[in-house]
Amino acid sequence: MRTIEPWVERPLTTFVAEAQVRVALLMTSSGQVVAQHGFTRSLDVMTAAALGAGIVASTREIAREMSAGTFGAVVHQGPRLGVYLMPFEMPGGTWIGLAVFGPDTSLGIVQLFFGKLVDDLVREAPREAPTRQVLPETFEDDLNQSLRALFGR
Repeated sequence: MRTIEPWVERPLTTFVAEAQVRVALLMTSSGQVVAQHGFTRSLDVMTAAALGAGIVASTREIAREMSAGTFGAVVHQGPRLGVYLMPFEMPGGTWIGLAVFGPDTSLGIVQLFFGKLVDDLVREAPREAPTRQVLPETFEDDLNQSLRALFGR
């Protein structure tokens, strides 16, 4: 598991085990990766973070255009895998959680334990401003590499 903020590791590990998800990603609303589980390549993590943040931003804009307030989770379920994407509030801003799950669990279980994950993260979050840089020095290069891979350039 790659974790930028160490206090996130325990709640995410617990969520992965309890919800039996295959892949989990926590990011800020701008797509900055906070922690992940189950990805084998950093390029995949960056691509998932960029796409997840974009989907949440697009969904918020659709809700605004429709005067619908806000929408909650974005869920896609296929015959083999499901994806759960949910923005949530943390001290200091909005984060997004992404979970990929298979037939060994259910959307209801993922939702239940995701709520517990958010509660644990809010409780564990430091109350003072972070002293560490959230973005790695290579963020721009990583982002450009992800975009090139995503769009085939």
